[in-house]
Amino acid sequence: MMVQITSAQAAILAVNSIALGGLLFLLSAGFSLIFGLMRIPNLVHGSFFMLGGYFGVTFLDRGVNFWLAALLSAAAMAVIGGLIERFLLRRLEGQILPQVLLTLGLAFIIADICLMVWTGDPWQPSPPPELRGTAQAFGMFFPLYRLAILGVAVVIAIALWLMVDRTRLGAMIRAGVDDPVIARVMGIKVSQLFTLIFCLGAALAAFAGVMGAPYLSVYPGLDFEMLPLALIVVILGGTGSLLGALVGSFLIGFLYNFGQAMFPDLAYVILFLPMVLVLVLRPQGLFGRVEA
Repeated sequence: MMVQITSAQAAILAVNSIALGGLLFLLSAGFSLIFGLMRIPNLVHGSFFMLGGYFGVTFLDRGVNFWLAALLSAAAMAVIGGLIERFLLRRLEGQILPQVLLTLGLAFIIADICLMVWTGDPWQPSPPPELRGTAQAFGMFFPLYRLAILGVAVVIAIALWLMVDRTRLGAMIRAGVDDPVIARVMGIKVSQLFTLIFCLGAALAAFAGVMGAPYLSVYPGLDFEMLPLALIVVILGGTGSLLGALVGSFLIGFLYNFGQAMFPDLAYVILFLPMVLVLVLRPQGLFGRVEA
């Protein structure tokens, strides 16, 4: 049954969808590169988002500046991600099922640790002081912080695009995504790329967790709420594609919010149906490449 919404409600839903899309891009961009380069679905990635959020609210609770807290959380998660890749995942290279089970097990371990340390109460810090107001447009008021999430996502998207398409490191990453075997033959140290991309993906997820804390709050179970959305984004956009992650993130952001508001009984059908269609009609994703 379809629920009618007003134009004002539609505008608010659009802003919320844009904010969620920005967070999903920060979460799924690194996930997409990890999936494309390492050929495994990293099921602990949602935990990086949640744990980064908990790190961020802890720093904020101690009086640290919001943006510094986000950067510190990203740096801490990059170190944790690097240790996981170097000492656990690398030992299981090429063993897909053990890697999947390992990352799933780590996700449950991190969830229990977060519950023990931060308890089951939700944590929702305030946005930075300069972003606590509203912006007026078309006679309506919109939360300034949610618009800021979009700005941050766009800036990071441009930075990632410049890194991947305009630097030597990016050329090596593209080569590793397209054909890791040939990349190794050409002298590219793919194992080091694995660690670098894993650290980058973990850092972006943690940064997104801190950015999302004032909007979504941080609570037990957030990891397994965000992980399926990131998986759908990667499947829609295509593994290893930043453009696919960007388009897929905002598409899922709109489907998620408008689907729940307008078709509450079919919200998950609307959310997962595009993924099913893409898997059937274009398994490599909208912007992914067909593997030889």
